[in-house]
Amino acid sequence: MSYYRWDGADLILECHLQPAARSDDFAGLHGDRLKIRLTAPPVEGKANAYLMAFLAKAFGVSKSQVSLLSGELSRQKRVRICSPQKLPDLPDLVRQPG
Repeated sequence: MSYYRWDGADLILECHLQPAARSDDFAGLHGDRLKIRLTAPPVEGKANAYLMAFLAKAFGVSKSQVSLLSGELSRQKRVRICSPQKLPDLPDLVRQPG
C-alpha cells in the first residue's frame, strides 16, 4: 500500500504527524504513511492548522485547497490536496498520468 493516491486531479496523503519537532520537514516513510515533522505543538488544533499551511506551501496551493479528511485528534491523518501545482521530492511520489 502506498502513502498516497490520486483522486482525479486531487492528491490524497496518508500521514503520520510528529508535532513539537525541532524542524518542519518531510521525514520519509513511517510504515505505509508519510512522516511529517512540525514545530507546532499538539494543542487545540494548532498542529492541524500548521500541517495544512505546511502542505499548501509544499504543494503550491492555497490553504483552502488542503483539507483534513480524517485523524483530527490523531497522529495518523488523511489529507486531500486539491490540484497540486508542484510536487515536493518525496519517496515514490509521481504525478497522475494524463
